[in-house]
Amino acid sequence: MGMPKHLSASDIEEFGREMDAIRNEIADSLGSKDRAYILSVIKWQRSLMLAGRIVVFLSFFLLPMSDWTFTGWPQFWAVLLLGAIMLGVSKSIENMELGHNIMHAQFDWMRDPNIQSNTWEWDNVCPSDQWKHSHNVVHHTWTNVHGKDPDIGYGVLRVTDDQRWHAKYLFNPVINFVLMMMFQWGVALHDLEADKLLAGKKSFKEIIPMLKRIGWKVRHQLLKDYVCWPVLGAAVTVPFTVFFGFDIVNIALAALGFTVVANLIANGIRNIWSNVIIFCGHFPAGVHHFTKEEVEGETRAAWYVRQLLGSCNITGGKLFHILSGNLSHQIEHHLFPDIPANRYAEMSPRVQALAARYGLPYNKGSFTRQFGTTTWNIWRLSLP
Repeated sequence: MGMPKHLSASDIEEFGREMDAIRNEIADSLGSKDRAYILSVIKWQRSLMLAGRIVVFLSFFLLPMSDWTFTGWPQFWAVLLLGAIMLGVSKSIENMELGHNIMHAQFDWMRDPNIQSNTWEWDNVCPSDQWKHSHNVVHHTWTNVHGKDPDIGYGVLRVTDDQRWHAKYLFNPVINFVLMMMFQWGVALHDLEADKLLAGKKSFKEIIPMLKRIGWKVRHQLLKDYVCWPVLGAAVTVPFTVFFGFDIVNIALAALGFTVVANLIANGIRNIWSNVIIFCGHFPAGVHHFTKEEVEGETRAAWYVRQLLGSCNITGGKLFHILSGNLSHQIEHHLFPDIPANRYAEMSPRVQALAARYGLPYNKGSFTRQFGTTTWNIWRLSLP
């Protein structure tokens, strides 16, 4: 499925003018409510992160080696997992509703030096500058264009019948699972274009500066999550173990190790959730793909049409939209990537009505529908 055949060039240009009108109206209305929204999300995200860290640390007082009557492994694991989940949710919000949207320049109009697309560095092993290139510049420009958009299967998955089958795609389900679990690492390596490197279309020398930048970010993230926080977790147990005469060494070592476990769980939650939401916005049944010939000489209006056809929405409530970084409104995000995502919900009905008037599909569905058809496509397309 490519570009629609029933619209004339003049129809497409008129569609583009009406889409511009929606965008300009919302852009002109940005102000104090949008500022208050993003500041509120930052506040609540950081509060949830801190609370999650504190809950993880509190679980150490329930370790059985403390010899208190109320301690035990069930109690300990319940509190530790609660803290890890809180931390995982906070990381998801930071990556999706904050990092992703801020780095799209959605809030640059505020002129706040702390909330700018060119200075925000997110809680992810992928350097923000490399992500902005692979995502903002390449993916959003060439959405679903074969040979142009590396996000079509991320170079490792077959997600459309238009991709020629190779034996490597037999591992589609396995690769999809690994990518889901290790998603931030896949994102970090994405801009290197490993497929071009292996095909000899890109030299290793070209990517050395990028690898150095990734190495810097990886060291920063690993040091933060798996050294500094675990050491602090061990340190907080020392005063009470000394005061009550407990086994200071074993408790401190346990706290060190379980802080690592909690951070692994939190990063895993963020990886899985980010992967699922992004896949549900790009790979469900009914999404369109395009050839390079179809986009030659493409106008802004035709670009709008392609973004509409190449994206999918997920229905849900307000909390679901926030947790997804409003990427549940993937259609509106692709149409208006620099408009604050908190405004997509009010834009969605207008975009859907405009699409219907021009006879264009508006791909939206429940989380179950979008995730189910995405997963089915990935499994189905593993075969010729």
